Amino acid sequence: MRPATLALHAAEPARALGAPVTPPLVAATSFYTDPDAIGFSANDLGADAPMFYTRWGNPTVALLEQRLAALEGAEAALGFASGMAATAGLFLHRLAPGSHLLLSDVCYAGVAEFALETLARYGVAVSSVDMSDPAAVAAAIRPETRLVHIETPANPILKLADISALAAIAHAAGAELSVDSTMATPIATQPIALGADWVIHSLTKYACGHGDALGGAVMGRAAPIAALRKEAVIHLGGAISPFAAWLILRGLETLPARMALHERNARIVAEFLSAHPRIRRVYWPGLESHPHHAVAKRQMANFSGMISFSADDDKNLARRLAERLKIWSYAVSLGKAQSLLFHIPADDVVHGSFRLEGAAAAAYRDWTGDGTFRLSVGLEDPADLVEDLEQAMKG
Repeated sequence: MRPATLALHAAEPARALGAPVTPPLVAATSFYTDPDAIGFSANDLGADAPMFYTRWGNPTVALLEQRLAALEGAEAALGFASGMAATAGLFLHRLAPGSHLLLSDVCYAGVAEFALETLARYGVAVSSVDMSDPAAVAAAIRPETRLVHIETPANPILKLADISALAAIAHAAGAELSVDSTMATPIATQPIALGADWVIHSLTKYACGHGDALGGAVMGRAAPIAALRKEAVIHLGGAISPFAAWLILRGLETLPARMALHERNARIVAEFLSAHPRIRRVYWPGLESHPHHAVAKRQMANFSGMISFSADDDKNLARRLAERLKIWSYAVSLGKAQSLLFHIPADDVVHGSFRLEGAAAAAYRDWTGDGTFRLSVGLEDPADLVEDLEQAMKG
């Protein structure tokens, strides 16, 4: 089945007379069992174990996991309560004191802070590098490197990384590659097919699409995902709720169609911004002017709905946009049906979150200036979105 069909039918229950067409929400926390079916310890959990307790597994969550795995071309998927729970669970599972994590120098701020602060406290060495430069990544690998973690596109400035090239570098050094593909979605990119070992999504974003549920997921091979389930979900407790899983399943049904509209609208908005005299630089993977457009064409079937741009006098422009926009919402997050815009000052992340110094800090500022405007282009009429931006920037 192709993605649009998988999003609706992958792993659907057997069809039977009187069965619901829409997957039901199973909100139970406990399930009937018997003394021989399963032990009380998670160490007794086998691949064929029946439903026992919702933190261990739940029918609604299981359907979400199976559908995500199908869309990603992975053997298995594991649901989490949020994208941060998914990333933190994977890092804690795969890294130990004395090991080394090589992190993208630009990534979701919460991931950078968790790695540089929490993991470091537990004896994991963490260093960051520009993942758009494979030679720099190869040079930064250490004998103790166990995991290379990238985002592509990277939040918030939309740098891209060549997944195939970095997978080869990581594997040659005996390390694994994890890819946060939240902004791309499986409709655009399938990192497993490009050599990645792990794929992470914040399901809160495009997968849900409605801004009403938190969730995260990790995809990969079946045996490693089973081991991750026992440690990161059962023992650490970051399980997704069945209701959130049900809402995200509803969102997945329209993901392929939504991503086509997000991309179409983003192209129109990006072209408008590129021609606007107040705008310094515009980054959208589908623009030929994007520094990594060639990588985007190789590994993205859809250029997504995310745009970033920088402008002179950015703080005053941020205030003007927040006060004047009528259709766009000045708000955080991304991937909703409604268009969102948010300004991220460089000072807030360069030193506070990413801890970049010297040439790395200068490279970030060269890319984005004093701040980044991150746009999540929604499903409204693109002419209305352009007109709203135009009126808000006048004067």
